Amino acid sequence: MREFWVASGHQLTRLDAQGRMIVTDELLLAWLARPEVLPPEEACEAERALHARLMRAPRDPVSKADITAMADPDAHENWRFLIALRDRLLEAGTIEEGYLAIIREGLRLPVVFYDQLVQLILRNALDGCEDVWTLRAAEMLFRAQRGHVSDGSLILADDELVAGMEAEKQLSPLNAMFAGGADDLDVLVEENAWTYWSRSDAHTMALPFGASSQAREGLARSLSAFVTHLMGTRVRITPLTSVEDVDLRWYVGLDQIGVRIGDALWRGEEPAGALIGLFRLEFDDTQVVIEDVRGAPVWLILGMGDDKTIRMKPQNLIMGLPLVALATTH
Repeated sequence: MREFWVASGHQLTRLDAQGRMIVTDELLLAWLARPEVLPPEEACEAERALHARLMRAPRDPVSKADITAMADPDAHENWRFLIALRDRLLEAGTIEEGYLAIIREGLRLPVVFYDQLVQLILRNALDGCEDVWTLRAAEMLFRAQRGHVSDGSLILADDELVAGMEAEKQLSPLNAMFAGGADDLDVLVEENAWTYWSRSDAHTMALPFGASSQAREGLARSLSAFVTHLMGTRVRITPLTSVEDVDLRWYVGLDQIGVRIGDALWRGEEPAGALIGLFRLEFDDTQVVIEDVRGAPVWLILGMGDDKTIRMKPQNLIMGLPLVALATTH
């Protein structure tokens, strides 16, 4: 079995009988060792002491006083977020149940924390997957993408990587003369797909989302795996390139622009923003769906704004499904 996304920390977890990831001390320690969490050189003694204590016992209770004792106000917020995340996960017992509890509660956390949880859940849901197109497309759920049109087709590259390349060009005029930006990135094709395995954590491979049906099918498979694994009900998701007479009885925007497009179509208005992906979701077991939508597809809408950036919101998909179980919890 090939390894991928080692940085997710999947190898530091253990699975329960249902295949969900138990929150382990090893995983908590890995999070505490991240550069964003390590106390900086100028950190006060209170922050250093708390970090050292948790490195010895990562489940130790942390009080409000432990955090407010820190001299740096910014450290207060960072530690509140981290401990809130840790405590929700420990209370839930597994990463999956913790993530569901967090999004149902609407807990305010930095985007990076949500992205880490989604990557970890996808890594578990896709364990054993040998299809590179699915894995590269799945990165869209936890890493922002930058759109780039080449030969009339949309190519998606990792936004953080592209931003770093642009910053390097600005710092060095000589680099700018020779660097082509996103055009310099390797675009995933059958001939270079094998290289993905050694670079999955670097996120350096671009996805030909507009030109390749494999890319859109890969995203559909990754979305299906995410929903099926988290919600325990099997779904089938199909990418579409054209549709007629769409019954918008139920739709979910996969990103902020997708939400706006869906809302505009629902009202019969001209949508703003570029529609780059439309998917049909169907349930294998229709009895899990609320009666008003039973038998009708759920439409998944993915858009792209003027800044050419795509920031997917997987929580929209989970919380926006017409499931009886979700309806009874609201």
